[in-house]
Amino acid sequence: MDVTCVVDTVLDRSVVLGYGSTGFEVRRRLPGWPADPPRMDGKVVLVTGAASGIGLAAAAGFARLGASVRALARNDERAGQAVRLIRDRVGSVRTVDVRPVACDVSSLAALRAFAGWFGQHEERLDVLVNNAGVMPGERTRTVDGVELTFATHVLAPWILIDELTPLLRNAAPSRVINVTSGGQYDQKIPGGDIESDRAKYGPKRIYARTKREELVLTEQWAQRLARTGVHVHAMHPGWADTAGVRNWMPLFRALTRPVIRTPEQGADTIVWLGGAPEAVETTGLFWHDRRPRPVTYLIGAGADDDATRRELWDHVAALAGRSQASSA
Repeated sequence: MDVTCVVDTVLDRSVVLGYGSTGFEVRRRLPGWPADPPRMDGKVVLVTGAASGIGLAAAAGFARLGASVRALARNDERAGQAVRLIRDRVGSVRTVDVRPVACDVSSLAALRAFAGWFGQHEERLDVLVNNAGVMPGERTRTVDGVELTFATHVLAPWILIDELTPLLRNAAPSRVINVTSGGQYDQKIPGGDIESDRAKYGPKRIYARTKREELVLTEQWAQRLARTGVHVHAMHPGWADTAGVRNWMPLFRALTRPVIRTPEQGADTIVWLGGAPEAVETTGLFWHDRRPRPVTYLIGAGADDDATRRELWDHVAALAGRSQASSA
């Protein structure tokens, strides 16, 4: 193992150094740091949760590369705000094609309506970034009766991938990037209780658990789309200073403030995966700071068994199917 790999691995396993700004700054100065992505002129990119934080930083990063960005937020006002912020960040050096799109991704009907509208107005989709996230302080259910965190982190990405696959295939080789969390390492899929209905509610725990489920679905989608030219990856941004962290985890932010990343540092791997050729040489991987990472560690929760993984897929597919039946 060369020095770069040793340093990278030590940073990764230390968590505090690897997930903070120190890890990013050290890694990008090491030999072998992957090259920045090329220009993305003519590419269409859809980013959910684009109005703030990592989603905003990622959308701006794609716009700087010349991509045509669709900035999705939960309503028209937030989407319009996202577009203004992205244009401000990119500046007026180049013509920037950034368009607002609105959808409450926690609503099955809204997701279906949006996907249908998007399919009518777009001919292709080169990159889909599933980034929208929530961490409600108490157990909350959507209008469809689905636990809100699960609906946002697990069900919504599943439906968007499913519904937008034709556009992704039109742009092949294309990419799906699911934004998860390093916190998933401490969680396993709750077999027999996929939405954690019977578990005592804890915002951070349910957040991390749904991110684990999103990671497993990433691997399953990668297998199902392996021969279509659609490459599906997951990543985690490390500890980034976002509005969500400030609002939902103020103590965590206070403790990590000396090392917490900027949203741009957290979003770096999203933008890299969206444009770098390395991302279409593989599929189904879990990335952090431009390198693939283990999906589980022996010291963590361990791997999920095959039966539970199938249960997760079947549960989400059933929810999606129920939506189709109700809209028919």
